[in-house]
Amino acid sequence: QVQLVESGGGLVQPGGSLRLSCAASGSISSGNVMGWYRQDPGKQRELVAVINTAGSTNYASSVKGRFTISRDNAKNTVYLQMNSLKFEDTAVYYCNLAWAGRDLWGQGTQVTVSS
Repeated sequence: QVQLVESGGGLVQPGGSLRLSCAASGSISSGNVMGWYRQDPGKQRELVAVINTAGSTNYASSVKGRFTISRDNAKNTVYLQMNSLKFEDTAVYYCNLAWAGRDLWGQGTQVTVSS
C-alpha cells in the first residue's frame, strides 16, 4: 500500500523560507506526477506546483519565482522550497501523488506566515 509522509511545515515570518518534503513509500510506477496543493478553511484546494518524473513542472501564478518544486526519483520524494513567503501563503499544504489512474493525498502540513 502506497503512503505519503509529509514534513517541513511551521510558522515563519513574512519574507522567510520553508522547505516541505513528501516521501512516497510502496511500489509506484515511474510515470507519475507528484505535487503540492494548499487549502485555506472555507476555500477550495488549489494547485501550488507539480512535477513529473521527467522533471517538467507547473506552478500556480501566485508562487512563480518564489517557490521551487523538485524531486528525487530514487527516493520517490518531492520537495517544495518556499521563499519570500507572504501572509497569503498561509494554508494547509497537501502532497499529492498521481499514478496509474490513482490519486493519493498526504495528511497535510500547516504553513503559517505571521509576524
